[in-house]
Amino acid sequence: MRASPTADQGAATRLLSRDDYLYPALSSRRSGRLALDPRHTMYWEECGNPRGVPLVFLHGGPGGGISADHRRYYDPAFYRIVLYDQRGAGQSTPLGELADNTTQHLIADLERLRAHLSVDRWVVFGGSWGSTLALAYAETHPEGVLALVLRGIFLARPWEIRWFMHDMRYVFPEAWQAFAGFLPERERDELLAGYYRRLTDPDPVLHIPAAHAWSRYESSCSTLLPDPELIAHFDEDAVALAISRIEAHYFVHELFLPDGVLLANVARLANIPCAIVQGRYDIVCPMRSADELHRALPQAEYVVVPDAGHSAREPGIARELVAATDRLRTRLG
Repeated sequence: MRASPTADQGAATRLLSRDDYLYPALSSRRSGRLALDPRHTMYWEECGNPRGVPLVFLHGGPGGGISADHRRYYDPAFYRIVLYDQRGAGQSTPLGELADNTTQHLIADLERLRAHLSVDRWVVFGGSWGSTLALAYAETHPEGVLALVLRGIFLARPWEIRWFMHDMRYVFPEAWQAFAGFLPERERDELLAGYYRRLTDPDPVLHIPAAHAWSRYESSCSTLLPDPELIAHFDEDAVALAISRIEAHYFVHELFLPDGVLLANVARLANIPCAIVQGRYDIVCPMRSADELHRALPQAEYVVVPDAGHSAREPGIARELVAATDRLRTRLG
């Protein structure tokens, strides 16, 4: 049974799990595949109330894909919940494909899905890279957005890429040493270039070990306390390859977004209700970005979780995401 969202917002949650806050597990009600172009096909699914307020979930990565837990942050009696795998991720095909895979393609795909499902406007819910895509989509198509729920803010700026590739070592030196140590010493000043060469090589003997080294680094740094279940999930071959290859592709191309554009265009969101949830100890997406977004969008609800890192699996993050979607019921009902 989900805990009350009215619980003390500053209370520690380490003795609890996300299951103490999430809605009960539920199955998809229907699913399908949507052809995006001659190369890419999108997997999507729906659950919850077919006549409810539409809500779309944007997964992280890029390349992370959806999972069953992603259906559980919202009241299924109120919301028509839509989940999908972005290009190259999860059950979308081809897995790990980089051709015609840019932020602009993903924004257009989201609009194609909205039209395909006959949705007028929807709540857009995204964390990490999903927060980036949610902001980029909402700034491009504000007329299609009822509200935003954002977690673990990533604003796609060059310093954020360098932080991930090099500077997380200041907090997670062991994980970074394993990550950097995978490459020959002569390549360690340019980790992204070295990984990108291997991850895009067609030979699995080269790209699979690189994928595992990348995904283990990311998953090891994503939670306040070690989460063996999360690390094991990231270490599955298909998950590791999609996350690492697509992330490296987007990083090499600076997320296909001009530096600072998401903050520069944030005024377009002035009339859209927004909630921002950020872990105080988020090392993957440090809270400097969440703070800057809130300063640019001061009308947004802003909750800093005092005992959480980056992952939505963190109990405190789960608590506040559920509370945010519950509060929206009153506003949208």
